[in-house]
Amino acid sequence: MCMAPASSRSRAGKIFLAQAGRVCCDAGRRKNPNYRRMVIACFIQGAYLLELDRQEKRDGRTGLASQWWRPFKYRLVQALVDERDGSIYGAVLEWDRQAALLDYIPFRPTRAPAAVVALRGTLLKAPTFRRDVVDDLRFLAWDSLKGSVRFAGALAALRAAARRFGVGNVCVGGHSLGAGFALQVGKALAKEGVFVECHVFNPPSVSLAMSLKGFAETAGELWGRVRAWIPYMATQATEAAGGNSESEAKASLARAGMAKWLPHLYINTNDYICCYYSDAASGTATVAVGSGGGSGTSKAGVARMLVVSKGPSKFLAAHGLEQWWADDVELQVALNHSKLVDRQLRSLYAQPPAAPGAGS
Repeated sequence: MCMAPASSRSRAGKIFLAQAGRVCCDAGRRKNPNYRRMVIACFIQGAYLLELDRQEKRDGRTGLASQWWRPFKYRLVQALVDERDGSIYGAVLEWDRQAALLDYIPFRPTRAPAAVVALRGTLLKAPTFRRDVVDDLRFLAWDSLKGSVRFAGALAALRAAARRFGVGNVCVGGHSLGAGFALQVGKALAKEGVFVECHVFNPPSVSLAMSLKGFAETAGELWGRVRAWIPYMATQATEAAGGNSESEAKASLARAGMAKWLPHLYINTNDYICCYYSDAASGTATVAVGSGGGSGTSKAGVARMLVVSKGPSKFLAAHGLEQWWADDVELQVALNHSKLVDRQLRSLYAQPPAAPGAGS
């Protein structure tokens, strides 16, 4: 679940950002789901760079992060900070009406979200290494990130944005570990009947944990120690974030319908961290295609999965974020039967696993 963010001065990034200001309000381009995917990927890159700016002591004048949202007429309203180490793991961006007016854009485009919560993945740098890797291990150990302080912070930020602007005007996106958080905070709100648009890039595969647990007895004992070291804490974390009870969640789902939340998953099968999402041989589940934007509806579907058909093939590039803002990547809609998708998304409607004692 690791990612060294692509340079802000990469050729593809420079070209795309140079064009962004001119096309951000072009109606035809906005309706293209590829454009929406590219913009969300840029916002997530900005979240990575927010933390790197902090580490390298770059201020508002010299910082690189704002280059990744300003061309689209958005502004930073909140950096999501892990209070334990001061690291920035996400950003809350809102439509910048003043900046738009300066470019003679009187109204926010129809399909542009009023607010976006962008969540970064793992940074293998000393200031963030410990907390990032602990959350990586937490996901592998428990197939969940609900015990993390960052889960509670991201959920609170997303819930606040939905209350302020309305659920149809809010979007959450993440890459790698951040994709895991985005998917799970989106699920948490869906349990409350709040269906927020969700875009996840290279989400971590739970099957990695399942494979590790299938090792020999010695490895199994070691895995048990890891699980004991990282307590589950799902119940406490959810309560801290203001979540509803399980009975309330089920009642809300019954009222709203089970298929109104349709997250968008972006997968590169050459990335072994996320490739199991597209493994058709791993079980049975229904994955259907919804509408290109927002929280589309489909009675049979649980996700909209887009898989790279022509793009990076080496692991580091296949796991990287740069491919998702590039306009030359070729994607295909995946229709398959994936046990992993079933496990991740249909767990919305299941009882949570029994949790051991609480930890930190």
